[in-house]
Amino acid sequence: MASEYKPLIEKDYRPIPGWALLLFVAAVAVLSFLGLQFLAGQGVLTILVTFYAIGLCAVLLAVAPLGRAAAPALGLRPSGWRPVVFGMIGTIVLSVGVSQLGIEPKAMKEVTDMMHQTGMLAPGLIALAFLAPVVEELVFRGLLYGWVAGRWGTVAAWIVSSITFALAHYEPAHILLVLPLGILFGYLRRRTDSLLPSLAAHIFNNGFAVLAAAYLGS
Repeated sequence: MASEYKPLIEKDYRPIPGWALLLFVAAVAVLSFLGLQFLAGQGVLTILVTFYAIGLCAVLLAVAPLGRAAAPALGLRPSGWRPVVFGMIGTIVLSVGVSQLGIEPKAMKEVTDMMHQTGMLAPGLIALAFLAPVVEELVFRGLLYGWVAGRWGTVAAWIVSSITFALAHYEPAHILLVLPLGILFGYLRRRTDSLLPSLAAHIFNNGFAVLAAAYLGS
């Protein structure tokens, strides 16, 4: 992957400004308040889709003032296929490895139960294996990574984004399980200066997890 690495100091790179993060937080707060008015009595999947839709809208609102600089600032640039393949293989290795710990967070148990319900596989794949990774990558290795990297460098961005990504899963057992994945995704982001390898690996990992929950979960 070394030949495809693009240093952060490329001329077309634009760090995420601090006001974009503040705008993101404000947008999440406002949209969440509005969304909560319609979520009473809704199922888990509906709540998750709404939550991630709010996150996606908030990201778009936060970077909209950047115009054409928004995409490179978020890391949306070509990376080559090798980092993508490396990331997919790495997620399988890490996922199988952490599964040997015998830890099953409550959130993962809920996903398994949901995937065993009739007609939930396709909606589950869309929500958990596509929408969730897209939003999480844009937030943690797009917005947050870009802001930290523009001020303290890519190593700090890698560490901060990986830890914050894990902590966002809030349940201690879940944090422990996703931290290695966060470190891998952050490595891909830093190594390629692109969000695409970590996004592809994240989608692949979540898709694998949803299918495993549907067909292998107890």
